[in-house]
Amino acid sequence: MSCQPLEYPFGCCTTLYRSNFKSLCAALPMIRALSTKSERSCHDRRGSRDVLSNNDRGQRGLVMIEEEVDKKCTRNGGELVGEVLKAHDIKFVFTLCGGHISPVLVACERLGIRVIDVRHEVTTIYAADAVARMSGVVGVGIVTAGPGVTNTITAIKNAQMAESPVLLIGGAAATLLKGRGSLQDIDQMSLFKPLCKYTATVEKVREIVPTLRRAIYEAASGIPGPVFVELPIDILYSYPSVSTEFVGKSSDNGLLARLLRWYLLNHVNGLFAGAFTQRNCEPIPPKITMPSNRQIQSAVEIVSRAKKPVILLGSQTTLPPVPANDVKTALESLGIPCFLGGMSRGLLGRKNPIHIRQQRRQAVHEADVVILAGAVCDFRLNYGRILNKKSKIIAVNRNIELLYLNSPAFWSPTVGIEGDVGTFVLKLCDRLKGYKCPSDWLETLRQRDAEKENKNLEMAKQPTTQHLNPIKVLYQLEECLDDNSILVADGGDFVGTAAYVLRPRGPLTWLDPGPFGTLGVGGGFALGAKLCRPDAEVWIIYGDGSSAYSIAEFDTCYRHKAPVLAIIGNDAAWSQIKRDQVPLLGSGVACDLLFSDYHTIAKGYGGVGFRIDSSNGDEAISIIKQAQAAAKEGKPAVLNVLVGRTKFREGSISI
Repeated sequence: MSCQPLEYPFGCCTTLYRSNFKSLCAALPMIRALSTKSERSCHDRRGSRDVLSNNDRGQRGLVMIEEEVDKKCTRNGGELVGEVLKAHDIKFVFTLCGGHISPVLVACERLGIRVIDVRHEVTTIYAADAVARMSGVVGVGIVTAGPGVTNTITAIKNAQMAESPVLLIGGAAATLLKGRGSLQDIDQMSLFKPLCKYTATVEKVREIVPTLRRAIYEAASGIPGPVFVELPIDILYSYPSVSTEFVGKSSDNGLLARLLRWYLLNHVNGLFAGAFTQRNCEPIPPKITMPSNRQIQSAVEIVSRAKKPVILLGSQTTLPPVPANDVKTALESLGIPCFLGGMSRGLLGRKNPIHIRQQRRQAVHEADVVILAGAVCDFRLNYGRILNKKSKIIAVNRNIELLYLNSPAFWSPTVGIEGDVGTFVLKLCDRLKGYKCPSDWLETLRQRDAEKENKNLEMAKQPTTQHLNPIKVLYQLEECLDDNSILVADGGDFVGTAAYVLRPRGPLTWLDPGPFGTLGVGGGFALGAKLCRPDAEVWIIYGDGSSAYSIAEFDTCYRHKAPVLAIIGNDAAWSQIKRDQVPLLGSGVACDLLFSDYHTIAKGYGGVGFRIDSSNGDEAISIIKQAQAAAKEGKPAVLNVLVGRTKFREGSISI
């Protein structure tokens, strides 16, 4: 959040120099350098070219505009930002207020875009990420300069690795004051260039519209991902405000003072030249690589002869342009057993006969054909070593680097397809009409699935040394979940257990951070999901450690009428780490927490909280239903469930 004095939002330019000869001599090289740097921004009566993306140039050609400055115009650059977002069907922007970005927030509010202010800047991007995943529209976070921008870095990296289209708009120091020690002035671009598909600094008001259009286009095209646009404060306020702050009304008529005023006025005129000439704000259609007919035919020939095929689905399965429900219908038509991961969890509903949840390693090892539909051979598939070298592998991914990750070291695709996964599934189904997966193979996998599920149920009945069995608690939650529920995963051990027990109810009803393994996504993901689907019952599955990252966002959820629920598996430890650290290294240092009263935090933020432990464990289902009822009445709810240790996840990967 900006601490900039409101009376000097741009910093004071008119007091940079004293009006004496020595100062003039010292200032001339600086003015000359600044003038050279800002040459394009100077007022030019002959007109100049509007800044357009290459895509626009191909569609519309270059547009000539007269760079005239309306010095009485009270419009500001924030209004242009709002107009672009409105034209791109952006319904929510997430922010933490700051003086650098105030005009954008006010403009969005006036245009009917909901401005959701959160308690930590990292939440702006997690919430925007969730909106992008749930809606298929680019998510938007708007934060102030300096620490406001740097606080988003983890979430931006998470969006990059999860391939989520997110636009981060960051405030910045005034154009003339960059590098001069202005408040919160740092080199923001160097931080985000390695993390974002596209980065840009807008240096003139007239560049706002084309730059934002280009950024949103880049975020959604190809491999979706985050983009960053930096907006200096002086292009966001009105001409009268900026000229008053920059040029002032000094009574000093010395040579240096006049020269400085001339330069500053020239600079401000350059910022606003052609500022509000009408421009096209409409979206540029994204470009997405599609699988070729030849590649589809190669896959068809392989699958048509398969006796033991399996499909491993990853998050890309749910990306636009193909609706997730269409992918579900195609998979059901094929009848091939499917293992779901990432955002594809829930794609087939709660209890679909082709959805196999357990014993994936054995199934993949026995399969004669494996389709990696967005699934990646990283740590989740043991870097490809899980695949049988005798199997025929069809790999489909928009990202060519992930498509061939760890190949040929540990595995090799028979057919590698760089293209949209949903489109591949639909075309494969269309060309395999009449194909039926051998029923005995599917039945074998279903029997194994049922056997493992029964073992999990038996483990749920085992007593723990203290408090409640976490597996049993999760089965009780599964029994209570609404058919219209969304699950947000944010934690380690408790969430890992939940992934085996809880059954997402449908497409786009499971949100986890992705391969970055980030803790702290819960509050933002749940907020974004609830805003997109206000009728849904949104649950955060928290570990006690991870809950502390974002539990303050229950305040945000309460204020913005987005009542989410959370269940915290409280075992007073970072258990996923402690499980390995103690036997290997003989110490649990830094792994122990307390059985803290997390439920009281929810009450302090306007919600309700419940504690479930060994004293009232028999009433767990009743208490869960009380929390659900509270959420329906508009109050966020937290279930603080004290749990003990089990051997359920021994040997799980934690490093």
